[in-house]
Amino acid sequence: MKIGYRTIKTALGTPFAIWVAQMLQLDNFASAGILTILCIQITRKKSILSAWHRFAACMIAMGLSFAFFEVFGYQPIAIGLMLFAFIPVTVWLKITPGIVTSSVIILHLYGSGNIGWGVIWNELVLITVGIGTALLLNLYMPSLETKLEQYQREVEHNFSSILKEFAAYLREGNEHWAGRELTHTAEVLEKAKSLAFRDVENHLLRTHNPFYHYFHMRMKQFELLERMLPLVSQISTSYSHGQAIADFFEELADAVHSGNTAIIYLKKLKQMKDQFRNDQLPESREEFEVRASLYHLLNQIEEYLIIKRSFKKSDV
Repeated sequence: MKIGYRTIKTALGTPFAIWVAQMLQLDNFASAGILTILCIQITRKKSILSAWHRFAACMIAMGLSFAFFEVFGYQPIAIGLMLFAFIPVTVWLKITPGIVTSSVIILHLYGSGNIGWGVIWNELVLITVGIGTALLLNLYMPSLETKLEQYQREVEHNFSSILKEFAAYLREGNEHWAGRELTHTAEVLEKAKSLAFRDVENHLLRTHNPFYHYFHMRMKQFELLERMLPLVSQISTSYSHGQAIADFFEELADAVHSGNTAIIYLKKLKQMKDQFRNDQLPESREEFEVRASLYHLLNQIEEYLIIKRSFKKSDV
């Protein structure tokens, strides 16, 4: 069983928060551990938002608790009436993640039987210790670059394999390819995009995340590869232009990497399209349909390369 870093943080932070609250001789000191558990998040950004939501909700909860308990008494019905006001307010202020945390504070205030400054101060320090511990722990986030680089290599390997399979079909009409690379690439791209987004949220001051933009670019290219598949299957192996495109696919397959060499292949593609235009007109319906598929395929390849050309390598 694999133990994640959130589990480790929770296991370390919870007793630490309880110990600090106990050392400060706070009432309900164990609740500091609950607050820490609720605030441990998977990214720095989510951690800060979570802390803000919970702190703000707790402040509002204390104010409303004082008003409702003092007016309606320390009775269960007062808690229900207070929640009728409190929950809509948190929804309106978009701090609903703080509802659960605030419920702990509300019950503390209810159990006190008399909300004075000492009780308020106790709860404020309790909130600060619990949320503050989680924030300190969340300052450390493990680097995701190694995993992202692995996903990058997998995607590039699969892209190369797919392009080579296209070339093989155009040359030999090979129909034995199961297309596993397509399914695997779709899965890897989804995981990579999700992980890259986590990396974005872990770098609060970074305005450009190269991995996120890289995998976004690859996803758009992959959609084009999926569109090319039925076009490739419609082209006869005996057609000379199909052989030329097969050679072009082979070249592209050997050049799948994070570097930006798309401009070179766009020039070659333009020359190929010009050559196709200068050829004699098709003499049969079948030849016309094949020629149309070929030209549409060239347009798809061109779009594939334009997407890559627009990508800035940066430090990926």
